[in-house]
Amino acid sequence: MRNTIIPLCLTALVVFASPAIAAGGGSNDSGSSPSAQDCKQGQVWDKKKKKCVKASSGVLPDAELYEQGRALAKEGRYEWALEVLAAVGNQNEPHVLNYTGYSHRKAGRLDIGISYYRKALEIDPNFVLAREYLGEGYVAAGRVDLAMVELNEIGERCGTGCEEYKDLAEAIATAN
Repeated sequence: MRNTIIPLCLTALVVFASPAIAAGGGSNDSGSSPSAQDCKQGQVWDKKKKKCVKASSGVLPDAELYEQGRALAKEGRYEWALEVLAAVGNQNEPHVLNYTGYSHRKAGRLDIGISYYRKALEIDPNFVLAREYLGEGYVAAGRVDLAMVELNEIGERCGTGCEEYKDLAEAIATAN
């Protein structure tokens, strides 16, 4: 069975459809099981082998590579996150594209990050987290007008009360 990443709703929640995989992969600061953050850069945590292994395609299921790459990106370890995300077999999966874009944007490569968000949105136009991050990229590039377009798109898809709308609205307000 091929591992896939399936959004549960229009937020950042992600569940993995694989018989043996439970979503997880946060940091190890609360006594949880080890993760990529406990390995050296360029490695990921293999739950079955209970050790760090080189991040490469096929070394772990896509879902586990994605989760570890996402966690690294959220921790600010952008180059490492990019290595792990590059090991995911399905490079056209919107969540993988989104966090690849996020890592590039946060590492200062705005144009590259924006291009990945656009690819994710070509595949899934309703992916509001990618719209939020795209809007934040536009704000960072000084294109508040384009960020407003994304804010309106998010509002149409999940309303003005969803987290993605609020976060992008705050980024836009801070920029003005």
